[in-house]
Amino acid sequence: MTLKLNKEVIEKAKAYASSTDRSLSRLVETYLKSLVTTEVKEDDDIIMISPFVKSLSSGVKVPSDLDYKKEYIDHLQEKYK
Repeated sequence: MTLKLNKEVIEKAKAYASSTDRSLSRLVETYLKSLVTTEVKEDDDIIMISPFVKSLSSGVKVPSDLDYKKEYIDHLQEKYK
C-alpha cells in the first residue's frame, strides 16, 4: 500500500507515535480499524467512549458559525443588568 501524505503531517505523526511508544504503522492501522469496525478488542489502542459519556449528549446541533464568546458576553450583560 502506498500513501501520499504531506511531509509536515508525516513528521508530526512520527513524533506523536514516538511519544506514545507506538509505531506509525500501528497508529494508522488503529485509526483505519476505528473507521471500519464497530467491534473493538481490549488490546486495541482505540479509546472508547463510555455509555455514560454518550448519555450526556443532548442531540442539540450547534451552528458552525456560532460566536460563543459573543453569546457568553451577551449572557453576562443580561444577567448583571
